Amino acid sequence: MSDLFTTDEAPKAPLAPRPLADRLRPKMLGDVIGQSQVLGPEAPLGVMLASGSLSSIIFWGPPGVGKTTIARLLADETDLHFVQISAIFSGVPELRKVFEAAKLRRQNGKGTLLFVDEIHRFNKAQQDSFLPHMEDGTILLVGATTENPSFELNAAVMSRSQVLVLERLSLADLALMATRAEAELERTMPLDARARSTLFEMADGDGRTLLNLIEQVMAWKVTEPLSSDQLGKRLMRRAAKYDKSGEEHYNLISALHKSVRGSDPDAALYWFARMLEGGEDPRYLARRFVRMAVEDIGLADPQAQTICMHAWETYERLGSPEGELALSQAVIYLALAPKSNAGYVAYKAAREAARKTGSEPPPKHILNAPTKMMQEQGYGAGYAYDHDSEDGFSGQNFFPDTLPRTQFYVPIERGFERDLAKRVAYFEKLRTKRSSE
Repeated sequence: MSDLFTTDEAPKAPLAPRPLADRLRPKMLGDVIGQSQVLGPEAPLGVMLASGSLSSIIFWGPPGVGKTTIARLLADETDLHFVQISAIFSGVPELRKVFEAAKLRRQNGKGTLLFVDEIHRFNKAQQDSFLPHMEDGTILLVGATTENPSFELNAAVMSRSQVLVLERLSLADLALMATRAEAELERTMPLDARARSTLFEMADGDGRTLLNLIEQVMAWKVTEPLSSDQLGKRLMRRAAKYDKSGEEHYNLISALHKSVRGSDPDAALYWFARMLEGGEDPRYLARRFVRMAVEDIGLADPQAQTICMHAWETYERLGSPEGELALSQAVIYLALAPKSNAGYVAYKAAREAARKTGSEPPPKHILNAPTKMMQEQGYGAGYAYDHDSEDGFSGQNFFPDTLPRTQFYVPIERGFERDLAKRVAYFEKLRTKRSSE
């Protein structure tokens, strides 16, 4: 109950402390750390801002590299009203409200920069709803995505936007960010030099993660600088960025395959380990190793395929982690094996020829004649049994009569294919001799 000296109003609660990441958010584009390939004077955004002509943009990059911050600062630089939505929490009704508000704002002489976080999570119909409002200038769209836009975004949205790639922050970028954080907090982190470097590595190129880690470190009541080992016990290392069904999966398997093809066992082992650390199924890797053996090594080392199959079988019997050692040895063998794609090239060439001449019958002399009618039609007539011929080789034609003889398989002078090349040349010489006889 109130009297002359009291009121019914409750005392105002003190404001909650602002997170360090929010306190250090840049006030202008010049304060943004990193991303010079996008923000520099001769970079796409720098040129757009200098010319006063900003187009719709898709920011593609990993988390914590400044996508939201740059979008907000772009609105300030261009005097546009900033609206932010997330594709995770928004649907068609929310989009309609945003578009209607942007139309009213435009009628009053104010443009709208619509920032859509996780834009790849909108379905095709939702993405299509942006198009008319982008075309008539109701909104300037700035989307942010961690996924490859060429896979996840509609071609129509892509054609009306410029895709700008933001990169993970370098160790130097993270060090600069840490210095700013220490200035804001007015004290240095209780870490020795090596522990400080370890902290930057834990952030894995993510600025937001680094600032969150710094806040945790600053909250510790320690009197002496911590070592790297002590830091590791107090903080969990951030899990590596890896999506077993997304672009990162395909990027890493591509890196692994090309390292094997390039005969670099150390790089191949690194990418193999990266995929395992990311949670990849070792069985998938075992299957890919067999593919590498038949595609890139082939008959230059026929043993490679056998080793891969044995490594796969060993993994199935032992499981993880022991079985992964067998797979790692298969990787090393593949990388150091002689390389040849002659068999792969020959296979593709033969398939192409088969597609073009798929109705040509075999020559009659190599057809069986189990019935009298087929004998009367000439089936099997003139066939020479190779084992009865000199050198066990008849030199007959086995291609269709209308198809000229074609050499699909051309062995290379590496590994076991050196011997196969000699055999090819030997039979070709005999074939020429038999045909002249």
